[in-house]
Amino acid sequence: MLVRRLFSMRIRAQTGAIWPVMPGSERQPKDWPGWPDGKKFALVFTHDVEGQVGLNRCRQLMALEMEAGFRSSFNFVPEGDYTTPSALREELVGNGFEVGVHDLRHDGLLYRSRSRFDRNAERINHYLKEWNAVGFRSGFMLNQLEWIHGLDIQYDASTFDTDPFEPQPHGQHTVFPFWVPAHGKEASERKDALKDSVRVPLAASNHRRPGYVELPYTLPQDSTLFLLLGEKTPEIWIRKLDWIAEHGGMALLNIHPDYIDFCSGGFASDSYPAALIRQFMAYVSKKYSGMYWNPCAKELAAWYKKSAIEQLSKVREESRMSSASSLPEPSQGILAGKRVAVLLYSYYLTDPRPRRAAEALAKSGMEVDVLCLRQSNTEAERETVDGVNIFRTRMQRVRGTALNYIWRYGRFILSSFWFVLSRGWRRKYDLVHVHNMPDALVFASLAAKLRGARIILDLHDPMPELMMGIYGVEAGHPAVSLLRLLERWSIRFADLALTPNITFRNLFISRSCPPEKMQIVMNSPRQDVFNPDRLGPDSAPGPAKGEFRIMHHGELVERHGIDLLVGAVARVRPEIPGVHLDIYGRETPFVATILEIARQVGIADIVHYHGPKSQVEIALAIRNSDLGVIPNRRSAFTEINLPTRIFEFLSMHRPVIVPNTRGIRDYFGSDEILRFEPGDVDDLATRILWVRAHPNEVLAFVARGVEVYRKHLWNGEEARFLDQVSSLLK
Repeated sequence: MLVRRLFSMRIRAQTGAIWPVMPGSERQPKDWPGWPDGKKFALVFTHDVEGQVGLNRCRQLMALEMEAGFRSSFNFVPEGDYTTPSALREELVGNGFEVGVHDLRHDGLLYRSRSRFDRNAERINHYLKEWNAVGFRSGFMLNQLEWIHGLDIQYDASTFDTDPFEPQPHGQHTVFPFWVPAHGKEASERKDALKDSVRVPLAASNHRRPGYVELPYTLPQDSTLFLLLGEKTPEIWIRKLDWIAEHGGMALLNIHPDYIDFCSGGFASDSYPAALIRQFMAYVSKKYSGMYWNPCAKELAAWYKKSAIEQLSKVREESRMSSASSLPEPSQGILAGKRVAVLLYSYYLTDPRPRRAAEALAKSGMEVDVLCLRQSNTEAERETVDGVNIFRTRMQRVRGTALNYIWRYGRFILSSFWFVLSRGWRRKYDLVHVHNMPDALVFASLAAKLRGARIILDLHDPMPELMMGIYGVEAGHPAVSLLRLLERWSIRFADLALTPNITFRNLFISRSCPPEKMQIVMNSPRQDVFNPDRLGPDSAPGPAKGEFRIMHHGELVERHGIDLLVGAVARVRPEIPGVHLDIYGRETPFVATILEIARQVGIADIVHYHGPKSQVEIALAIRNSDLGVIPNRRSAFTEINLPTRIFEFLSMHRPVIVPNTRGIRDYFGSDEILRFEPGDVDDLATRILWVRAHPNEVLAFVARGVEVYRKHLWNGEEARFLDQVSSLLK
């Protein structure tokens, strides 16, 4: 406990921007119907009983709540170190309380493997039926929301809006309940769906188990507040409650009877006085009398499924095309004639995000100068492409050790500083758009900033997590800590920070950036390239008869798991004789490893490495494939990344199998994209076989995935980007 407290104090100092309030989590789902009877907010109490001490205190806690006029849910561990008497369960239910199941053994091993979970799920379902319970919460707030579909439940309560002190610290970022739809056949039977901008789709279905309601706790747990952080009052509960009430959300609190002292009234290393709970309940009753709804968790879940989901109408897609065309002319006029320097430690013509942004600025009337690397000695030192002036250094990108990166980054930063200074001396730059990596490249714009230029730092990737993924170092490594420090300084130096997805934005906000300074401009394919309607039948005839072509494109490095894909293809070849694997990307040392593995597993004849290709060629290749696969291994970086390649496959109406990671789940529900468990070759092979065997179901998946893609077309993202630049330069 002492060690946990020390770590918690450090975490608290680093996460003040997202705890106890996560900015943005107060946003209501679209077409939110409001709480029953016009109540302002919902207030839900739950209790996890972890040991015999907690079991002995349940009646005292029940009496305390009844005296204050509240009802709650008590969750018991079925096979823990205590036995839950049926008489206690009956007494709780008889007094209007609820009984739920808390894990199976509370040993932290429930999600150790999928097979282990499935075996334990049978036992959990047994207790759910025996106790007449419909709710579940795992131990230590560990969660695998897709696996829980194996439980006979109406709701799960194993997540939170924000809680960086948990073993799985990444929250759901909402203070509202949400629906977790089933996958596969169950999901295909669902009715109208609502794609909320914050969470997964909502659905209703007559199927026996169409999904379940997720109830994240939104007030800090009592153990976190009083035992780990040493708080002496319920002030944080009260402040968070007021914030939730203001926004009409759900205040869900988890209290452990194991840690409540009903006798002495003092604090100890493992307990806190019951008076704190009474104080909080008295505050609620006095300030919000008649304004809150206090259901048991199962009541709220039943209402949400029956009332809220059925009342919410399907959100109609609003064309991003129209949003782009409706960009106010005055904003466009603001940019005309202004100058921008773009600093890019990459190859401009083959790096989609910087190129899209630079061309958007050029189209708006700005004079755009790009400084970038030279891909080969045959490339011109200077040229103009699509209205953008390209200046190439003599440097090329070379992979190597961390010291090599530092050396090359340092050289490019100095070159960029001189470029901005010399090119902007007579005609100053109005804007400098800096693309990481590295983050510190932003300081090369110092001369322009001193002369009044505004600075945009475009954070393609979080460098600390990327370094952890590449070099396998831990979060506490000195180099990672240094990168976090540089990230914080770099963001502070910039006037505006951009990043491509929700997960990245929340990560940057959590440790370094004010929410209003960090904006999202998503990576979305160019619609003039990735568009099946623009490809004639001769240019993209599709796969040859009898073939099943699997495609992977992108950076060919170990963390992207192409070797795992080779292993999966080897497993499916006996059942798919016509299978082929096409690999596209710039040659790296890992390519030799991939081809050697293919030789060892006996499929060298069907693994084809095509080298780097242009975006037009990639679009054609996707059109001529049956299936795309993004086989990323799980790492600190890939867990939060949203690969643009997903949208590229969907834009061409092709299915794609992706890793089951948080960055992807933030945008795609379980019935909108095909997922596999990262690193699990057998699971990936199973998904490939399923795609081959279920063409109709695959078409339905693709159709739903395309709907997600169309909500993030580049035209809309471009309009948002230009609007942000215009606001910056007003």
